Formats: sequence, structure tokens, C-alpha cells
Amino acid sequence: MISIPHKAKQFLVLLVKLLIVGGAFYFIYNQLANNDKLDWQKFIVLFRKNQSVLGIGFILLLSVLNRYFEILKWQNLAQVIHSISLAEATKQVLAALTAGIFTPNGVGEYAGKALYYPKSETKKVVFLNLICNGIQMILTIIFGIFGLLYFNALYHVITSKTVLILFGGFLLILIVLFSIKKINIKGYSIEKLIHKVNEIQKPIHYKNIILGICRYLVFSHQYYFLFLAFDVDLPYLTLMAAITSVYFLASSLPTFQFLDFAVKGSVAIYFFGILGVNEWIVVFISTLMWFLNVVLPVAIGSYYVLNFKTKAKE
Repeated sequence: MISIPHKAKQFLVLLVKLLIVGGAFYFIYNQLANNDKLDWQKFIVLFRKNQSVLGIGFILLLSVLNRYFEILKWQNLAQVIHSISLAEATKQVLAALTAGIFTPNGVGEYAGKALYYPKSETKKVVFLNLICNGIQMILTIIFGIFGLLYFNALYHVITSKTVLILFGGFLLILIVLFSIKKINIKGYSIEKLIHKVNEIQKPIHYKNIILGICRYLVFSHQYYFLFLAFDVDLPYLTLMAAITSVYFLASSLPTFQFLDFAVKGSVAIYFFGILGVNEWIVVFISTLMWFLNVVLPVAIGSYYVLNFKTKAKE
């Protein structure tokens, strides 16, 4: 093997850190500066009309709670390897978020967390992160299906026949997955995955689900309150049905974290367009959600990335 001098290794690590942080902020700036759908003048007028210190503080609090519940989820799951403090969990979650911002579906987040653990624990860290993100996806699907059904009952976006076909296809997929659960692919199978999940103590799973529900309710209602702030006057259930549908459909599409608001914005324009909401308001709210829940945590996570120290070989 080729031995890399310690100084050269330090330089490479620093270079990678700077590339991650620099790339993250470049993509953020690019999306905010070059989005021609963002009408800043309209936003400033509406902001001056409805500005409220309490209102702004409340929206920011929801952003903090959103990441706080995610941090608690990771702290809860990480105890399978070893217990970590809230500060350590915060560092790992925010640094991983920064590392995953310009990777497909945030896969860089898995590698980001794994770097804080010995190499021997890498597979376990990736598996736990999969559970952490998986429960959030399952909740998004559950809430989203109910939201879509309610929204469709009101506005008949798709026919009842199409709904039956979709549910039939979903059940067929579940049956197929259940029937092939023992089939091994390179030593992995659905049965083994289920067994691995069951090895984790039930209280950890229960806590993970509760924290996942809390997080979902926080960011979906943050979306709701932003619509209220932009003078969108619609019934609560109708607005929440549209929001849960947007999250469900947008989360089903492969994307990058830095394009997350663009994908959600595109889906949101369709649903809220049916409700008669102005397109620029939908785009602005999607952008604000992305800024509050991705950009601000990434800014903090950049500090942890720059201060990351590689672990000695174990």
C-alpha cells in the first residue's frame, strides 16, 4: 500500500472539508439568487404588512424543534452502538446534513455520520441511519395517503377507478416482497433485514416512532402557519391534506437536498393551484421551508464539518 505522509493527509482532509462547505453554500446561493420565480418585492410588501416578532419567533422555534426531534431520534438509535450526549448527537446530525446536501437523496448523510464512529461500526451506523430515515418516510407515506384520499374526495383529481388500481398495485408489491423475503442477494434478504430490526429493543423503536410523529407534525404545521402568514385563508383539513400530499409525492421522487425546495415547490404549485393559491406564494413558502429547515442547519453543520477530526485507527 502507498503510505500518505501525515501533512499530506491533513491537507487532503482540509481540502475535502472546504469542498463540502464551499459546495454547500455555492448551491444554496445559486438557488436563491437565480430563481426567477421568487418575487422579492411582493414578499417584502407582504412581510411589512404582516411582520410580527412573535410570529417570526414562532416559525423559527418550529425549525429548531424540527431538527431537535431529528437529533433526539439519532441519539435514541445511536445507543445501540453506545450512548452519546445531546451535544454529540447534534454535531453528528448537522455535520451529516451538510455532507449530504448535494448528494442524491442525501446519501452523503450516511457517510457523514459513519465518520464519527470506528470503521468496524460503519455498517451498523448506516443501518441505524436507515431506520432513522425510514420511519420518517413511512410516516410521510401514511399521512400522505390519507391526505391524498381526503384531497381527492374534495377535488376529484383522479378517478375512483385510478385510486383502486393504485392501491391494488401497492398491495401487489407488498405480497411480492413478502413472498421473496427469503431470497438472498449477496448475503442480504428482507428476512435478514426484519431480523436485524427486531434485534433492536422495542422501547427504542417506540421512541423512534413517537419522535418521528412529533417531527412530522412540526414541519407540516410550520408549512401550514406560513400559509396563514401569507394570508391564505383555507379550511384547516383542506390545507393540511394538500401539505401532506405534497410531502408524500415530493419525497417519492429522487432528488438532491439542495434541490429539495424546487421539487416540493413544483408539486406544491399543482396542488395549491387547485385551491386557487397564487403561484408566487407557493414558491416563496417552499423556499422559506427549505431555508429554515435545510440552509440554517447546514450553516451550523458547516462549523462541525470544518472542526471534524479524523479518528485514529482502531
